[in-house]
Amino acid sequence: MQTEAAERVLADFEGQWDLHRQIEHEGGQTAQFVGQAVWTPAAQGMVYRETGQLEMAGGPTMQAERVYLWGADLDVCFEDGRFFHRVPVDGGTARHWCDPDSYIVQYDFTRWPAFSTVWEVTGPRKAYRMVSQYSRR
Repeated sequence: MQTEAAERVLADFEGQWDLHRQIEHEGGQTAQFVGQAVWTPAAQGMVYRETGQLEMAGGPTMQAERVYLWGADLDVCFEDGRFFHRVPVDGGTARHWCDPDSYIVQYDFTRWPAFSTVWEVTGPRKAYRMVSQYSRR
């Protein structure tokens, strides 16, 4: 097991992870995602794919999927190759501006090989807090 002070490298993420996510919208609506995240080697790093069930409070459960591209330097790009943010190697904060909304994420690797992310999204189009818990399968 690695110590909490260890810096993360791309190879640390390879494989399958259980993923549990809580989403709290500014207006009080909540949602929950339960599924898995898989990092798979690719030509320029790894492909991150999450799949699972998204349940909106009071609504139907839906199948959900998201894909990102991760580079060797822990740059995260959207599926079309546009830059999203860089994961801090030892945990911490990263930012993304999607005009007019601001995305701030906190990576916490202190319980490695489990880790979490907390996204705070604010702006006129989007306002929510999303907490994701990852644990190695």
